[in-house]
Amino acid sequence: MLSSARSGGATTLPHIDPYHAIAGALVGLLVGITGVGGGSLMTPLLVLMFGFAPSTAVGTDLLFASATKTVGSGVHGFRGTVDWKIVRRLASGSIPAAIATLFLINRLGKLDTGTERLITTTLAITLLGTAAAVFFRTRIVVWATRTFGTRDAGHRALATIILGAILGTLVSMTSVGAGAIGVTALLILYPGMPVARIVGSDIAHAVPLTLVAGIGHWLIGTVDLDLLLSLLAGSVPAVVIGSLIGSRAPERLLRVMLALVLLAVATKLLKLW
Repeated sequence: MLSSARSGGATTLPHIDPYHAIAGALVGLLVGITGVGGGSLMTPLLVLMFGFAPSTAVGTDLLFASATKTVGSGVHGFRGTVDWKIVRRLASGSIPAAIATLFLINRLGKLDTGTERLITTTLAITLLGTAAAVFFRTRIVVWATRTFGTRDAGHRALATIILGAILGTLVSMTSVGAGAIGVTALLILYPGMPVARIVGSDIAHAVPLTLVAGIGHWLIGTVDLDLLLSLLAGSVPAVVIGSLIGSRAPERLLRVMLALVLLAVATKLLKLW
């Protein structure tokens, strides 16, 4: 729920917890470099290490991701590593899907444990396969070029919109997927595009998506303001550094880092259950 500590009738300033700030810095660095790690790492981290309720972790993390990825998007945009056409296609599917999902969450209440376990386990298994595939990106590019390269722009645009709708649903329910699934799917849909540009486009799309989903969770009452500010205190400078590294780093290094982060994400998600 929203934090608003009061003492003697006066509202106190939000408390910045140094451990939460350090966690925000580490995740922000990964978000800036790879576009992955916001919800995929932060939500399990908040639940497992800091003991927050899953609903609070999800709601707070969405607004955290919106702020950090706004910074990262600005850096990537300044360096020209964002394809705004892809961003628009993703958002045209993800924003309506996010609003619809939030409406259902508000009407139906908290997702039951069995459904959450199924979603998280499926996502973890997918990420494990994705991490292995990233190491063989050359072969994937050859296959994807043969499969998607001969298709017209309309088919590719439709696939991107559908991807956005899937991301909007997943992110609104779990705060996971905007980076991990988005980057991987875009690598397959746009095999000839540099990794840095894929990452930049994915980060830019995550800004409106996580903002809409985060505001929805705020209205539902699953955001901890003290936690949010602590995470942002560490992440904002870290995501700038990470984005600068990501926009300059060699493509091979980005692929290796992306694969390692995906492995870490999958491990965290499996341990969550």
